[in-house]
Amino acid sequence: MLLDKRSFLSFLGLAPIFAAAQLSGSVGPLTSASTKAATKTCNVLDYGAVADKSTDLGAPLASAFADCKSGGLVYVPSGDYALSTWARLSGGEAWALQIDGIIYRTGTDSGNMIYIEHSSDFELFSSTSEGAMQGLGYELHADDNWSGPRLLRLYEVTDFSVHDFILVDSPSFHFSLDTCTNGEIYNMAIRGGNHGGLDGIDVWSNNIWVHDVEVTNKDECVTVKSPSKNILIESIYCNWSGGCGMGSFGSDTNVSDITYRNIYTWSSNNMMLIKSNGGSGFVENVLLENFIGHGNAYSLDIDSYWASMSAVDGDGVQLSNITVKNWKGTEAYGAERGPIKVICADGAPCYDITIEDFAMWTEEGDSQWYSCESAYGSGFCLQDSDDHVSYSATTSTVDSAPSGYSATSMAADLTTDFGSTVSIPIPTIPTSFYPGATPYSALMADSASTAAASSLASHATVSSSVVSVAASVPSAVAPSESIPAATSAVVTSAAAVAPSPAVGAQEGSTTSAPSFAAPSGAGNSPQGPSGASGFGQKGQQGEQSGQGEQGEQGGQEVCYV
Repeated sequence: MLLDKRSFLSFLGLAPIFAAAQLSGSVGPLTSASTKAATKTCNVLDYGAVADKSTDLGAPLASAFADCKSGGLVYVPSGDYALSTWARLSGGEAWALQIDGIIYRTGTDSGNMIYIEHSSDFELFSSTSEGAMQGLGYELHADDNWSGPRLLRLYEVTDFSVHDFILVDSPSFHFSLDTCTNGEIYNMAIRGGNHGGLDGIDVWSNNIWVHDVEVTNKDECVTVKSPSKNILIESIYCNWSGGCGMGSFGSDTNVSDITYRNIYTWSSNNMMLIKSNGGSGFVENVLLENFIGHGNAYSLDIDSYWASMSAVDGDGVQLSNITVKNWKGTEAYGAERGPIKVICADGAPCYDITIEDFAMWTEEGDSQWYSCESAYGSGFCLQDSDDHVSYSATTSTVDSAPSGYSATSMAADLTTDFGSTVSIPIPTIPTSFYPGATPYSALMADSASTAAASSLASHATVSSSVVSVAASVPSAVAPSESIPAATSAVVTSAAAVAPSPAVGAQEGSTTSAPSFAAPSGAGNSPQGPSGASGFGQKGQQGEQSGQGEQGEQGGQEVCYV
């Protein structure tokens, strides 16, 4: 009998973790990876995979999935694998994908290297916390080719998690969550090139918790797109990145109940950018709390006339009930790019915007500015009025530092970027993502049972699948009964859930699996039309027009990036 997450933890006598934030229900897989492995284990080595960094993993991975898609665990043991034909894994239920090896891109098609769709009760993880996808994007970028594949995309996946996994140097976006529900993303490191169009995590989904993730690139760190609802993003380390954001937003924008908290941003384009240019629809009930930044070009940047995006028909996206609180740190040059910029659409002025406990100061020079346009609420340059009419930008300049702006930095702050035309090394997943905050879950590699898992897995052969999984207890994250809009997210853990004993060695089937050819060509997923916007390579001291890119198609909505 399958238990839901709350019942499972109640059965163990353990209290679930509750998140009094913007989540609307529980997130994560319904059954543990160990349960799935005990049902059936499909080792890709039994389907023709070879860890030689040259034999294509595409067909073996698809065939292993075909045998385990209705309940089981697909296992990619430690080793170096090549992927030249992309894997489209569709229609799975109660399955897991354990990638302990490193998958290297050797193909050149666009699309998505691993594309998981129409699945439920799913988990993707590395039991060693060292499994990775290496996109080798620099090989394409050196030839000024920015239209290569994305690394990982989930489409219409429910009750799932992705964790303890590393994504490196994607030719395009690294990780997209498209029209997904009830998901948890955590304990990840994403490292990309220093160029626009290489997004870290893009989310347009419902009831998603993203936490304890480090991103290095020069575009989106962790970004919410439309349509999205009930998204909680916390303990994010934007380490020499583009920074977190929301948008780009165009026509029929539908975004609500979003929380970002405990966000640390270093040497990035911005700490938070909410971007649009024309369009319609709304963004409402947003909390941006506990941000620390150093060395960033912009800090808070709400821009309804974002110049890097072509204007979309409409009066503008309506922004309302946005709370910005407890921001500390320094910006690069406050006289050139002030720490507060709230520029709203004249045809759709923002209202109920609150900025409080906000203390940032410039690293260069001795002054900084705050600027607001058609923006209503309380704090700094916002106008206080019930009559929400458009008004021209007002700017105030200060020449003394606010009290309390000093904030700690992270020891792992990078001292340089990785460029975009040279090889980028695979990092380790950090164990700290925000100053003073302990990750919600320990790395799987740090659990006692994982050592046994690694030892057993190292003996896997083509004829015998030996899979040992440090049991992954479902996250059981649930909201409080009452969730006021734009209030502080409080997460309480009543007990640490110890991992179950590792699954013992199992003999894998050596029977040939049905053929499941991996697709190739222009892509695996619903594709948007050519984007109306271009990616700008946004450096600290300026933005310039960059390489154009396709828009994302999320369900029926075009998501401009």
